[in-house]
Amino acid sequence: MTRIHPSLRTLVVLVVAGSLIAASHTRAQDKPAEGKAAALPPPYKVVDGFYVDPVTMNGFRAWRAAACDRCHGAYQQGLVGPSLLVGMKTLSKEDFIKTVTEGRLDKGMPSFKTSKMITDNFDGLYAYLKGRSNGDITQYRVRELKERELKE
Repeated sequence: MTRIHPSLRTLVVLVVAGSLIAASHTRAQDKPAEGKAAALPPPYKVVDGFYVDPVTMNGFRAWRAAACDRCHGAYQQGLVGPSLLVGMKTLSKEDFIKTVTEGRLDKGMPSFKTSKMITDNFDGLYAYLKGRSNGDITQYRVRELKERELKE
């Protein structure tokens, strides 16, 4: 009988487990939530992966001003804080606003309820991060679409 090196066996187990988790997560996302309508249109407009509507642009500005990248990474990939590319796939807008407003003090995330920049731009911040998570906004640094481009 052939023996498999322990580290190779561990790698195989991790790959198989990761594949199963990813597959179940994808299937869960494909099903609309019980009692909810089919998927809503995205809360942003994006062209060429990085030209965004003015509301989403203001969300990006709020992201930068609040220095969210210190914990969540410049590309939202996660550092000390979790990956928003993953988390925003399942986080509702209501839960997003609650988390940003109240923070997660037990996990080190401060409350932003006194930040006017953040509270004035909840829609845009949500749109920017949702677009990044969905893969529609392909670059972490975005540019604003001009008014005539929005009408096209």
